[in-house]
Amino acid sequence: MFYFFLIIMQKILNKVIWITGASSGIGEACAYLFAEKGARLILTATKVDKLKNVKSKCIELGGNCEILPYDLADIQGIDKLVENALAVYGRVDILYNNAGISQRATAGETLFKVDQKIMDVNFFAPVKITKLLLPKMIEQGGATIAVTTSISGRFGFPLRSAYCSSKHALYGFFETLQAEYYEQNIRIVFVCPGRVQTNVSLSALDKNGNTHSQIDAGQAGGVTADKAAKKIVKAIIKQKPEVLVGRKELLMLYIKRFLPGLSRKLVRKIKPM
Repeated sequence: MFYFFLIIMQKILNKVIWITGASSGIGEACAYLFAEKGARLILTATKVDKLKNVKSKCIELGGNCEILPYDLADIQGIDKLVENALAVYGRVDILYNNAGISQRATAGETLFKVDQKIMDVNFFAPVKITKLLLPKMIEQGGATIAVTTSISGRFGFPLRSAYCSSKHALYGFFETLQAEYYEQNIRIVFVCPGRVQTNVSLSALDKNGNTHSQIDAGQAGGVTADKAAKKIVKAIIKQKPEVLVGRKELLMLYIKRFLPGLSRKLVRKIKPM
């Protein structure tokens, strides 16, 4: 066990890891685990005060840490954001595209501007960050790119039309990227959570773009962010192609694959909250 710990330390010590959505939930918990292993961290989220608190704890745990507060809904400013990220340590060894925003409204009722915002934050922002970093990653000899998809990226789910669309799109883009740049040592890790105890339902958008502002029962009954992070960090370090995180809800992935007709019936009966 100690030998394994030393190997992990060697793989992460002084590596530059940029995590978006790092002020709470999975992103925050992963930041602490990487900090314990001596990583050099760059943390991005919208909430400055919370980011500062995460930074302080990361430093206490033994990591170096800088923060770059940013709202990923502002696609135009991402060029500058990436420029600033590269200026911190001169490189990014692991990019974890974790930031995202969910939804709580039917497809027909959701305003199109809400669909656009969800796609911007969940899909276009990580795509643009990745495309801007890619030349530097190739130049430095490779990198790992992790991306939080969701089991909702594998099948449609009530009240999540734009959210599911954005997560489906992530699979399409990053699977293609992996195929195209594998020989340049670019590795993709799909982080596929089910229900995890985070604030994702609190900040989810309703049909008009207002926040849902409540913890859903399914979310509250999920695995803890700390438990999820342990599995995720291990997968990122090992460059595992995909990591599933959750409980019994993960069975839907196998039902969808092997019994697609049954999965369609079950989805229609899922209690969406």
